[in-house]
Amino acid sequence: MAIAFPAPRVRVLGVEAFEQPFRLRMPFRFGVITLTEGIQAILRVRVRLGDGREGFGYAAEMLAAKWFDKNPALTDAQNQHQLRKAIEIATAAYVEAPPSTPFELFANHYRYQMRTGRAAGLPALVASYGNALLDRAVMDAVCRTVGASFWTAMRSNLAGLAEHPLIPDLGGFDFTTFLADLEPVRSIAARHTVGLLDPIVAADQAKGSRVGDGLPETLEEVVAAYGQRWFKLKVAGDVAADVERLARIAGVLDRIPGGYRCSLDGNEQYDDIEGVLALWRRMHAEPRLARLCASVAFVEQPIKRQSALERDVSALSDETPVIVDESDDAIDAFVRARARGYRGVSSKTCKGIYKSLVNAARCALWNRATPGRYLMSAEDLTIQAGIALQQDLALVALLGIRHVERNGHHYVDGMAALREDEQRRFLDAHPDLYERSHGAVRVKIEGGELSIGSLGGIGFASGAAPDWASMRTMKTP
Repeated sequence: MAIAFPAPRVRVLGVEAFEQPFRLRMPFRFGVITLTEGIQAILRVRVRLGDGREGFGYAAEMLAAKWFDKNPALTDAQNQHQLRKAIEIATAAYVEAPPSTPFELFANHYRYQMRTGRAAGLPALVASYGNALLDRAVMDAVCRTVGASFWTAMRSNLAGLAEHPLIPDLGGFDFTTFLADLEPVRSIAARHTVGLLDPIVAADQAKGSRVGDGLPETLEEVVAAYGQRWFKLKVAGDVAADVERLARIAGVLDRIPGGYRCSLDGNEQYDDIEGVLALWRRMHAEPRLARLCASVAFVEQPIKRQSALERDVSALSDETPVIVDESDDAIDAFVRARARGYRGVSSKTCKGIYKSLVNAARCALWNRATPGRYLMSAEDLTIQAGIALQQDLALVALLGIRHVERNGHHYVDGMAALREDEQRRFLDAHPDLYERSHGAVRVKIEGGELSIGSLGGIGFASGAAPDWASMRTMKTP
């Protein structure tokens, strides 16, 4: 049974925003760009509870270019500046807000965040990034101040989730019972992303192109090193080329003892469901893809976000679940997507913990009438080891999702960009999740699984704090 805590009234006293650059150990292509470096945003928030106690909480997330807004006219730097603006808007609103429960802090300011972001030229997915980071940091501060873990706090509804005008479709829903019934898992399968530039076998790598750092580079090497059995396969919108690449991938995956499962990421490469169906039919007509087709768990966001929720996808979702990701840009997006035949939605901490919890409640409600039809997946970009990774995993575990897309450990050199003492603190606090190898502390995957029991300590999934002195202060617009 969850320990009962009353939802506290919280006031945000201050927000400090920092940045930390990093480089990828190997390039990763998604959508219209190829990543070779990035910047992580890290927040430190100070709160005061209704009883006068004060505390700090933390959150971190990549300032990801060309995902929140894929407008090709914008540079990566302009994309990152958009996300800084979203943080600035949310900070101003939260610091000025009267005391409220953590959920009310989010829900009461959601429409303001969207409206102000729109006035500043921010797409909805960009604007919501600001709330997403602050809500996590506030929840971390609340957990630390009252001495509760994230899992205990959420199962006890310490956040104060309740019916609210923001979510009219869940009027009368019993959030307290729903949350208390959640059973966090203690290990999660790492679903390895096979990017569009990723070599499948060593022969795919041009002479002299290997990173050569001793870590796996090809898909074949990843399977051998980590024992993974879940995969995320990206397609590029060219049916013939995609089928041929998938067949080469299947040549590696089909050799895994005991079988495997995968998701297919359409990556917004299609204008309509007919294009996706053409690929789906060609895949099933290709004998080399028989096992791979049988292993597909769902298809992720195949249609461009601008029109994805205007087109019915039932022709495909009746055969395999189709989920929304990039089109999940508003608190009611999943409701609208369901009306178009979509059967699932992704959970990402960069889109907000309360959005994930609300969508999980929707799945629970809708599945009462059609058991098992609606689902949530767990996805990420190149999420970084440390607070960002840990908070995302803790949320995924709370939701009971047994596998999560993980690729940051593959494309980034672990915690190598951090000071040695900071790396050591995270390793000491989370020895089940991290290990020291190849010169740095990095994510540990054994038998394809991430062990996450240590995320159940006090606070929102982190027993270590960042090294604030090593970071630069974020320059907001």
